[in-house]
Amino acid sequence: MNLPNKLTMLRMVMIPFFIACFYIPIECREHIAAIIFILAYATDVIDGKYARKHNLVTDFGKLMDPIADKLLTASAVIMLTASGTVHPIATFITIGREFVISGFRLVSASKGNVIAAGKVGKIKTVMQCVAVMLILIGMPLQETSPLAFLLTAGRVALWISVALSIWSAVEYIVKNKGAVTSM
Repeated sequence: MNLPNKLTMLRMVMIPFFIACFYIPIECREHIAAIIFILAYATDVIDGKYARKHNLVTDFGKLMDPIADKLLTASAVIMLTASGTVHPIATFITIGREFVISGFRLVSASKGNVIAAGKVGKIKTVMQCVAVMLILIGMPLQETSPLAFLLTAGRVALWISVALSIWSAVEYIVKNKGAVTSM
């Protein structure tokens, strides 16, 4: 269990604490959730760069890192939808895309092919992270706060990430249609 894999596991351990923030009865719970989310996302950035730089890429990391990412993103959009902050269609598209692409990756992997994430998919992931952070920071602010626009900015960023999700899914399917035709 090398450092990048430990960071991936740490990200997964942080998810229940992130979710718990939606239920703790204190005023700044969304900001605590935002901090946990940012730290969890930071482990994703660090583990990937570190693994590649120090040649520590493992099969465990290839499998668990994307799962940890999907769990973090899914938990965020589900909790934000449950709170009435995010539209359910955005959540459905976000999570549905992940199921479809994960299915493609599993079929491809079963045939010995590893399909890397595309550029649009990576941008989508960053946009999702930015959206969740902005929404969490903006949620508890009063309309009179100079930072109240963050909630709206976060929602706009989330819809941009939804559009990128659709775009990257289509791109992914078209580029990897060989995996589809051999199913």
